[in-house]
Amino acid sequence: MAHDYDSLNDRAQQLLRVLVESYIRDGQPVGSRALSRESGLSLSSATIRNVMADLEELGFVVSPHTSAGRIPTDRGYRFFVDTLLRSRPLEGVAVDELRQQFGPNLTGDPKALVANASQLLSNVTRLAGVVTVPRPKVASITQIEFVALSENRVLVVMVFDDREVQNRIIHLSRHYSGEELRRAAYYLNEQLVGRTPEEARREILQQLQDAHAHMNALMLDAIGAAQQVVDQAPTPTAGLEYIVAGETNLMGVAQLSNVEKLKRLFEAFNERRDFLHLLDQSLHAEGVQIFIGQESGYQVLDDYSIVTAPYSDTDGVLGVIGVIGPTRMAYERVIPIVDMTARLLGSALNSRR
Repeated sequence: MAHDYDSLNDRAQQLLRVLVESYIRDGQPVGSRALSRESGLSLSSATIRNVMADLEELGFVVSPHTSAGRIPTDRGYRFFVDTLLRSRPLEGVAVDELRQQFGPNLTGDPKALVANASQLLSNVTRLAGVVTVPRPKVASITQIEFVALSENRVLVVMVFDDREVQNRIIHLSRHYSGEELRRAAYYLNEQLVGRTPEEARREILQQLQDAHAHMNALMLDAIGAAQQVVDQAPTPTAGLEYIVAGETNLMGVAQLSNVEKLKRLFEAFNERRDFLHLLDQSLHAEGVQIFIGQESGYQVLDDYSIVTAPYSDTDGVLGVIGVIGPTRMAYERVIPIVDMTARLLGSALNSRR
């Protein structure tokens, strides 16, 4: 909580930073002697132990039962990432190496570019890379027409982006003349043209909720007819998928050596739904997002951190890229790699439009 963060003075923050950096580097609990040596602070071992006790009480560090040293908790990592991290931009040589991977000789197929980006993230970080495949462009409605059939049946013709035509047969409450259907189509074209099916659904529901006395029966029936049609249209997220590379890299991470936990993670990759939901949270985020341990909301990811960033072209956000690794991750290195790869992937996709 914020008030706990505020309670950390400069000395406590410095010791916490050194502890987290040391644990990320070595993977061993950090004792007071090591903290005294690496912090550069003129503090006695007793003073350092007192500060560590305070940090433990606040939930930033924990002492494993097998050692007198301490390791950071998820909360400690979060404070480190938000407040203490010394993240540096990638050097020019590293940027050039990444940029070469998206050179003009690479196929323009978006899925191939995504697979390349996922593999690149895995190779560079020695962790698992994940990239969502660009969402297909959702067509917007450009024309709606009604054609009377026998009895109370009506053929609804919907045109999307002036090229794709979809037909639906619906049943209305009574028979309508050709003139009435033309007026209904005119009304709906005024209301729905230029909207995607999902936007049309929202508009229709809003109009049904706000129906006033001036809306005659024909208008209400027209809205009801349109609702029958757009409810059958595909949703924008249909077919959304992602590509994971380097899952086996996680098997070599000491913190993740539990075979059963790794098995559950790999199963989660295959099931996809929950993992896609997590990545979806980053679609409209500003820049890099970091989920540490239990922050993901999924138990299978409690021992992992996920660093993500959206990638875009000139029309907007296309998807999300990320790196999956242990909570004991070299955040200062992974964060700029994810950020730069997202920019390069977006630029590569944009140039191949």
